[in-house]
Formats: sequence, C-alpha cells, structure tokens
Amino acid sequence: MSQRQFYYFDNNATTPVAPEVVAAMTPFLTEYWGNPSSAYSFAHEIARHVDEAREKVAALIHADPKEIVFTSCGTESNNSALHSALATTGKRHVLTTAVEHSANINFGEYLEKSGYDVTFLPVNSDGSLDLHLLDKSIRPDTAIVSVMWANNETGVIFSIQEIAAICRRHGVLCHTDAVQTPGKLKIDVKDLGVDFLSLSAHKLHAPKGIGLLYVKRRTKYQPYVIGGHQERGRRGGTENVANIVAFGRAAELAMSRLDEENTRVRALRDRMENAILAAVPHSRRNGAVEPRLPNTSNLSFDFVEAEAVLMLLDQVGICASSGSACTTGSLDPSHVLMAMGLPPMQARGSLRLSLSLYNTDEDVDYLLQHLPPIIKKLRDISPLNPEHPDNAAYDAETARKKHEEDLAGALAEKE
Repeated sequence: MSQRQFYYFDNNATTPVAPEVVAAMTPFLTEYWGNPSSAYSFAHEIARHVDEAREKVAALIHADPKEIVFTSCGTESNNSALHSALATTGKRHVLTTAVEHSANINFGEYLEKSGYDVTFLPVNSDGSLDLHLLDKSIRPDTAIVSVMWANNETGVIFSIQEIAAICRRHGVLCHTDAVQTPGKLKIDVKDLGVDFLSLSAHKLHAPKGIGLLYVKRRTKYQPYVIGGHQERGRRGGTENVANIVAFGRAAELAMSRLDEENTRVRALRDRMENAILAAVPHSRRNGAVEPRLPNTSNLSFDFVEAEAVLMLLDQVGICASSGSACTTGSLDPSHVLMAMGLPPMQARGSLRLSLSLYNTDEDVDYLLQHLPPIIKKLRDISPLNPEHPDNAAYDAETARKKHEEDLAGALAEKE
C-alpha cells in the first residue's frame, strides 16, 4: 500500500528514525535477541553491545557511562529524578516552572495532591525565567529544582548553568529536562553542573520507548522502577536492547550533525518564519528570538483557531502542531503560552513548526504556498474576525463559545 506524500514540521513531537539507526538496531531484533542479563556467552555478547551503546550516549553528554541510567522515555526520566530527590533528602518542596513539559507539570500536581509543596515559577513575556526570582524561591525544605533546558513549544533556552550554580550555593539538587537539546546544543554535564539530566531517544532520530537519566556520580539515587538488578540496581526491567543500541547510534549521529543543525536548519527555520510573518498580517512570533533552539518556531495568528488551521494543513499533507503532542486534542490553550501572558484567543491561534535535518527548501516552499491562504480562508469565515461581514450580529463571548463547540464537533468527527 502506497503512502501519500506528506511534509513534516513537527519534529519536537518526534523525529523520523534515521536509516543508520534502523540498520544498527535490526540485528538485535532478528539475531541477537537474547536477554543480556543471562549467564551464557550468547547473552554476554549482547550485554557487550549494551555497554558500547551506554558509552556512546555518555559521550553525547560528556558523562561517565556509569552515570547513565536507561529508561523508557523522557517522562520516566523526569519523574524518576523528582521522585529520587524527595525520597533521598526527606524534604517536601519542589521548585519548577509554569512552562515545563506535561511530564513535570502533571507530576508536580500529583505531588501536591500527595501532600508535597510544589512551586511553579512564572516566566516573562518572552518565555525567559527570572533567575533572581528562582534564587529567592529556594527554601530550606526544597528537595530539587527542575527546569527544562529548552522549551518544547517555543524553543526558548534557559540558563541551566547559572541555575545549577544557584542550586549548588543553596545545597539543593538540580535537574534539567534536556529532551529537546541533543543534536541542537552541545551538552556537557560537567560544564552544566546539574545533578540529573533527562533525554528521550525519539527526539534525535531513534525509536520511541527508550530514554536516559543522567545521575551525577555520588548523587544519592532512589530507583523509581523497582525490580531486578538491571542498570546497576537503579532501574528494574529487562533491557530494551534493540532500542538501546539504536540510541547509541543516534547519539553518534547527533554529535556529527551539530554544525548542520545550527547552520542549514537554522537558516531554513529563519526563512520559513520570516516569510510567514511577512505574508500573514496580524501574526507574531511567540518567545524570544534568541537564545532559542535552531529548529523551532512558534507563531500566533489572530482571529483563527489553531486546530482548524491544522486540520486544513493536514488535508494538503502538512504535519504541524499547536504545542506539545502530550496535550493534543485539548481545547485548552497552551499552558506555556498562557504562562507567557498571551491572551487566550492568541494562544488558541498559535502553531508550532519544528524542523529537522531531513527538512528541505522544497518542504518550506510547500508550506509557504499553503499556510497563508489557509489563514485567510479561515479568517474570511471567522466570527472572531472584526472584519467579518456579520460581525455586528455577534457578541464576542458568544462567538468564541460557538467556535469552540464547532471545533469540538469537528475533532469528534475526525476521531
């Protein structure tokens, strides 16, 4: 069955698996399928490949291989870091931000319901964090400070090195969700100074279902997944060998392609973004221009709903998003954009476009051919548009509610 051609601009949600990565992992699905923890030589050979992959992902972040704990995903890694800090310190306060991935936001809300105290720090209108406020918000009972390195929706980069230094001064553990950074930023955990760092392989052209948690040497650690002796007793469960090997190969590729991501991909992103802003009136960029991930653009369009834009883009084979894939389907505006102070209607009219090394000039040309007319088409029929011919017959709040009802009905039909 042939697959229709599509144009992919949602690489912050997941990335295509690189052919080199598929080739590296395939033998571990077909020939070397044994359990690496078993006692015979067949298993020992497989365990050796797991060790080699551990060395490769450790090299990606300039860590010691013994500091790497393989997990199932970034969410597990984030949860594990917070869980461990609370368990080993006995303290009851977590300090994080209001723009974290849902892995942290929802886990923080779960902790609150369980009797812990969680502070979600606000951000500035450009998505940046006030480090003086962070410094003042650390308390004697703070177990850990958890701040993402780069925001998954806006691409805005936080000053993790400075945040880690503040934490050390207070004697508090520091964790960063660095899921969006591999292949885009140079990662050196020794230079960063963090105690924990999370990655997820499917953000760097490897399969879903494998991630890692960096645990700094001599940092006390309480396992989140309790089971056997795997991962030196730090994470139970039989090793996902094929995906671990894939992660190792993807780490090698990410290091070798860092320059291209910060030159060609950055230039492609800028051309796309500037052309859209020039072609579509009443549009704007969300978040700071710099420091920002080289592949990420978040744009808002007045008088339209992002979900309607995405449905029309999908009809012409363009894949994009309105924010994190973990919140897709919700009619609520992005919590990241709301925390930045965007009015709800602007937040609802925002798109995230994220590129990878596999995007081309032709992809961007195709997007530029279709996106501006789609925005215009939706505005022409939108009761939210003040230039709508029947606008006088609409109360703004009534129009908004009707638009949400129509959108909910369309999404239900699509499902």
